[in-house]
Amino acid sequence: MLDLTQIDNTWTLFLDRDGVINHEIHPHYINTWDEFKFYDGAKVAIQIFTQKFNRIVIVTNQRGVAKGLTKMEDLLLIHKNMLQAIEDVGGKIDAIYYCTEMESPNRKPNPGMGLQAAKDFPDIDLSKSIMVGNTISDMGFGRNIGAKTVFLTTNRPDVDTADERIDEVYPSLIAFALDL
Repeated sequence: MLDLTQIDNTWTLFLDRDGVINHEIHPHYINTWDEFKFYDGAKVAIQIFTQKFNRIVIVTNQRGVAKGLTKMEDLLLIHKNMLQAIEDVGGKIDAIYYCTEMESPNRKPNPGMGLQAAKDFPDIDLSKSIMVGNTISDMGFGRNIGAKTVFLTTNRPDVDTADERIDEVYPSLIAFALDL
């Protein structure tokens, strides 16, 4: 269970990207900036989170690169443009960690990207963090770093939301933000 009243500016928010911040083309990939579409309210949600959390970190599996479907320069352009659009509304993302490999200790649900974030930002206390995602892999990542978890039902209706790795369930990122 997640007690939202405990959250203050010492907490860290980890966000998945596809299916959380932007529309996911499941089971395909977002390969170019033209394919990237923010969910309604996502930028405002991140602006709200910026006021509540000490750090906001995106952790995203991007195996489309390893499969040769997404060019690295396109992935970097997507992230650059996404960050700019978020900053334009007063939001702030501290870092984006991505795993392009098919198998890696950094690939969610493995904890590698979270551990790297904690190393890069020594003020991150993983026990005072929340992982927001739309897959059980995201929830496993949250558990593997010792975080609380929030599952978004954006585009995976087949997921059992009673799964023990899920602390809270929301229909969208903005719905979660408005509850804080």
